[in-house]
Amino acid sequence: MYKAKILVLGPCESGKTAISNFLADATDTSGGEYHATQGVRILEFETNLHVGGRLANAEVELWDCSGNQKFETCWPAFMKDTNGVVMVYNPDQSNHDKQLEMWYSNFVVGQGLRDSQCIIFAHQKPNSSSHAKVQLGSTMAKVTQVSTNLEEDHDGVRTHFANYLSKLFTAMTDKRDQEELSIIN
Repeated sequence: MYKAKILVLGPCESGKTAISNFLADATDTSGGEYHATQGVRILEFETNLHVGGRLANAEVELWDCSGNQKFETCWPAFMKDTNGVVMVYNPDQSNHDKQLEMWYSNFVVGQGLRDSQCIIFAHQKPNSSSHAKVQLGSTMAKVTQVSTNLEEDHDGVRTHFANYLSKLFTAMTDKRDQEELSIIN
């Protein structure tokens, strides 16, 4: 079985918990009210996806990380053994795109992750009037960015995440195979 630890990061009130709950098929008990995540929530689930051209079972740990920088002292623990990063921001919030650069710098660049190990969800909350896609800085130009809205296109959100997971697990498998070959040779 394949396993991956994926961090869900971004500014406060961007929709990280809603997306994490949706992807993990977790029940949301907040009743639609906003409750800030304190530190981190870890959601575990299994999924079937295509890895290297074949169907495989995968175990995923989604770490729904608080967007509050008061938890910065915990970031090294969050980062340990991370395989991928899902960054979430609300394009309707004028400062979220700038905050995203800080998250990218710390959690992707700072850990030495490749852009292919990252995906950005431009998450629009229910009943959002805007559907504009924000142009992110050039540092994140190679990171896949998708617009998400759980009410209008929940199947699309799940499909984009499944494609991301498939590419992530395929890359992890290829890297492991290369390491094993280098040991043998």
